[in-house]
Amino acid sequence: MEEAYVRLLCPECKKEWQTTPGELPGSQRMFHCPNCHASRRMSEFTRTEHDLQTLKQLG
Repeated sequence: MEEAYVRLLCPECKKEWQTTPGELPGSQRMFHCPNCHASRRMSEFTRTEHDLQTLKQLG
């Protein structure tokens, strides 16, 4: 079985990474970039609509 992941992109510093949805807060909760510490809603860090839907379904 494949493990789902969400691709993330910081809108401030442009750091890219991926992680499993279970390790992330809900899409409307605040999230802090591990690189530059920018604070925004988790949904603003998802790279694509598909990543956002994966987060909403499995997060």
